[in-house]
Amino acid sequence: MVEDRRQYRRVNVRIFGRFMREDKQEFPCRIINMSAGGMAMLAPVACEKGERIVAYLDNFGRIEGTVVRCFEGGFAIEITATPVRREKIANLLTWAVNEENLGLSSDTRAHERKVPAQPQSKLILPNGETLDCRVIDVSLSGASIAVDRKPPIGTVVVLGRMRGFIVRQHEKGVAIQFASVQNPDSIEQSFG
Repeated sequence: MVEDRRQYRRVNVRIFGRFMREDKQEFPCRIINMSAGGMAMLAPVACEKGERIVAYLDNFGRIEGTVVRCFEGGFAIEITATPVRREKIANLLTWAVNEENLGLSSDTRAHERKVPAQPQSKLILPNGETLDCRVIDVSLSGASIAVDRKPPIGTVVVLGRMRGFIVRQHEKGVAIQFASVQNPDSIEQSFG
């Protein structure tokens, strides 16, 4: 058995965002576990051990750190933060875990789905590839789209300007859950 020498207890989470490498390139990411001292993220590109990155995470904001470990499909970073910022991260993590465990999330189809006036859109995959798609219906928390090639469940995608992930495949395409509840104006601007 390997002793866990982490100073902070990590919790499993599902947090979406994007990160910037030292060369200023940006990529989508998904945090799979996190503590006030570090986090592991899935990413479409490999980073080098020792590389500094800046992540922008939904509900957490900007987090800086250094890559300390690489694994297939992602990497782990040690967070660079003041004690006050670490406490804020710990509080946000507590909220995120309780929200999921207690079923407090507002993303459980609590929002009315509408057929958009402008259904044609683009689906952007983690590798930057763009697929033409048609939005079947959309709500503040997700969308169902018709697309010829169906990305696997869990894939982080961007629909229009909204980041989310594939939660289901259906006969015409896929269902997407947005990473955060959208503003009605954003939906209106994107899909009419």
